[in-house]
Amino acid sequence: MIVKERVNALQGATRAMRRTLYAVGLFSLFINILMLTTPLYMLQVYDRVLTSGSIPTLVALTLLAGGLIVVIGFLEFVRSRILVRVGARFDEQLGDTVFTATFERSLAAARLDRGQALRDLVSLRQFMTTSSPCALFDAPWTPIYLIVIFLFHPLFGLVALVAAAVLLMLALLNEWRTRRPVGEASRHATVAETFVQSSLRNAEVIQALGMLPALRELWRGRHQASLGLQSLASDRGGTISAMSRSTRMIAQIAILAAGAYLAVQQIITPGVMIAASVIMARALQPVEQAIGNWRSVVAARQAYGRLKAVVGGIDNHADQMALPKPAGHVSLEKVVAVPPGGTEPVLKRVSFTLEPGASVGVIGPTGAGKSSLARLLVGVWQPYDGCVRLDGATLDNYLPDELGRSIGYLPQDVELFDGTVGQNISRFADDATPEEIITATRLANVHEMILRLPGGYNTVIGEGGRCLSGGQRQRIALARALFREPPLIVLDEPNASLDSEGDKSLSDAIRAMKELGKTVIVMAHRPSAIAAVDELIMLRDGWIEAHGKKDDVLKQVMVTSAADVRLEKAS
Repeated sequence: MIVKERVNALQGATRAMRRTLYAVGLFSLFINILMLTTPLYMLQVYDRVLTSGSIPTLVALTLLAGGLIVVIGFLEFVRSRILVRVGARFDEQLGDTVFTATFERSLAAARLDRGQALRDLVSLRQFMTTSSPCALFDAPWTPIYLIVIFLFHPLFGLVALVAAAVLLMLALLNEWRTRRPVGEASRHATVAETFVQSSLRNAEVIQALGMLPALRELWRGRHQASLGLQSLASDRGGTISAMSRSTRMIAQIAILAAGAYLAVQQIITPGVMIAASVIMARALQPVEQAIGNWRSVVAARQAYGRLKAVVGGIDNHADQMALPKPAGHVSLEKVVAVPPGGTEPVLKRVSFTLEPGASVGVIGPTGAGKSSLARLLVGVWQPYDGCVRLDGATLDNYLPDELGRSIGYLPQDVELFDGTVGQNISRFADDATPEEIITATRLANVHEMILRLPGGYNTVIGEGGRCLSGGQRQRIALARALFREPPLIVLDEPNASLDSEGDKSLSDAIRAMKELGKTVIVMAHRPSAIAAVDELIMLRDGWIEAHGKKDDVLKQVMVTSAADVRLEKAS
């Protein structure tokens, strides 16, 4: 199998935009050259028009300067539009990768703020529409303007050079003084927002148990920490920005004073004095803009760093060879499982093999590792050690989308998505046909139940399926797991919210999938869930305690339980 080396998608998107950014740099070249129009115009007016009194010369110079100013405006308009489209293109090229990366990292790290990467992408796109990128493109021209000022007179150059050096030091000071509080403020804001999102998902519990005041205090503490750091960064940045404005104004006075002195000494003309003042203002403008927009520059840099960390290690499956659809042969080889972010194994050297068409129930006390085993079987978790194979290939050898179409999964915590019942059952597949959807609902015995809903299959269930009961959500999720009859079906506590009718439908669905030759694995806590399975696996503390025919394992469990009771009474 061909597996392409991990590619940094963010750098790839950046490289794809370099040609466009070169065009922006070319526009900046002409803009900054033409920015000499105003000082040169004033130089000619003071030194030629006022001395000669020639109105035609004034008119000609004015028309020429006006035309060049119009050209500058047009070039800046085009440059800004290019930057807007660069940001949009960046978002378009990287959006799918960031979306996928967010999913993958949320599986690997339960505490990750799942929406941060997408917000960072939006922040970078919006950054491209501000004046900050233009200031960055104009900044390299500051030394060139300083050279021009030196050509007027070394004293002018010295004043401008000192002013530029002071502004540069202020910019570095701004970076040093604001980097840490801005970063910490962003981190605290993310923590507070994640806390709010978690609270909103559990709003009913919070209301019922009267937890709102306590949770509000927790949120306020985290929010205030973010506000305090943001205020600190703003205060420091504002102070330095005020100092930079004062420096620029003092520099303007200094260069005018120097020019007046040189003009009095008849070393230069008044026009040179005015031109030098205007050019210095233009030379210092990008530095001052960078100081004023430093927070946005820092925020963009941090967003880029976070995006780089998120997408830098994403597998590129473009060159991975597709495997044939599996038949349902499952094997686990000495699998050790550790939850994401955890350190202690929840499954310990678990091994078993299932042939296509097998039906197995996994039983055991709470915390035995049943749900962990389910997550391993469907590829949500990766084994810490050992391997999980489907038709001989480890799960990571399958293309993710192909693997998903070969698996039916009903998690313990059922989650439906904002859309219609039909869309949820079809997994939002664009090519799903009504016949395929109805086939899945008939296998799950929920067709009649869906027809009784207000809109039938077109019923919009809302986010999380709030308009449905727990049993209805679980039965619709079962139909989703059976959609297109995948060869491997993993059901985790599939009857937790079902009544007796739902239990019977579940057992009928398991029997139907067995007859179709599908491999069915049921994580069970209630006995009714294993009514239709042929084999049982008994888990305890992450170890397989028994595996075999259902009746044999149940007898062994009963004997073990009786021995445990006698031992407990004796002690």
